[in-house]
Amino acid sequence: MDLRIFTEPQQGASYDTLLTVAKATEDLGFDAFFRSDHFMKMGDVDGLPGPTDAWITLAGLARETKRIRLGTLMTAGTFRLPGVLAIQVAQVDQMSGGRVELGLGAGWFEEEHKAYGIPFPKEKFGRLEEQLAIVTGLWETKVGETFDFHGTYYDLTDSPALPKPAQAKVPVLIGGHGATRTPKLTARYADEFNMPFASVEDSATQFGRVRAAVEAAGRKADELTYSNALVVCVGKDDQEVARRAAAIGREVDELKTNGLAGTPAEVVEKIGRYAEIGARRFYLQILDLSDLDHLELISAQVQSQLS
Repeated sequence: MDLRIFTEPQQGASYDTLLTVAKATEDLGFDAFFRSDHFMKMGDVDGLPGPTDAWITLAGLARETKRIRLGTLMTAGTFRLPGVLAIQVAQVDQMSGGRVELGLGAGWFEEEHKAYGIPFPKEKFGRLEEQLAIVTGLWETKVGETFDFHGTYYDLTDSPALPKPAQAKVPVLIGGHGATRTPKLTARYADEFNMPFASVEDSATQFGRVRAAVEAAGRKADELTYSNALVVCVGKDDQEVARRAAAIGREVDELKTNGLAGTPAEVVEKIGRYAEIGARRFYLQILDLSDLDHLELISAQVQSQLS
């Protein structure tokens, strides 16, 4: 059972803060450090000191860490041209010694596109499908050969398809609640399917759809890793849980319903319910990045029981 730390820097975090959390992630034995890919805050926070770029952040962390996996949940397809993204991810994978994973999504937050002058196309899912074909196709092209792609949205001719990642296969993550197109896209391109912020029941339904699509595509359903992303709020007792919930502006009961919240025993029990429907990896959304004691508690009293 993998526990990964998942951060939302657009809510307010400098690179130095992210580096501190990433180093704690490594020191405390977690499997990976992931971050979102957004340029504007959401909700009632100030977002200071302002946004950081996902792949610039991961490039820095690639040189400052040694063991943990590094990735995005999810890179917004609207932010980057697919050829450029393939170069960026391959370079960061080289810089990390082969520890990068690419979560890629269609992009959805229109306001941040308007704020920073980024085009927000009406048809995003079709673009995502072509982006996945291009990024994976560039990486799979043998050295000395060229890559061509002629689609509706992107056109590549005689690409040298360089550089190559350090890994023979960079893991690709696809996620979401879509009932039809998302499972089919996952079956074609993904190594992992991630269900974000969903109940055990809804996760079970979506995992079933994905498994069926994977098998229909001629792959074994168990080839994929099935994961959940959930907000986490753990305390050694009810008072500490309440304090941590208040620090992130959430109610304890709501967090217990929609996330992983409570004492370590309560959180382990709920993780077990997700495990019963096939989840093998959890992205723990940490919203208070100044509370490193929170990570220490999860490591000592949650992760230790799962391993």
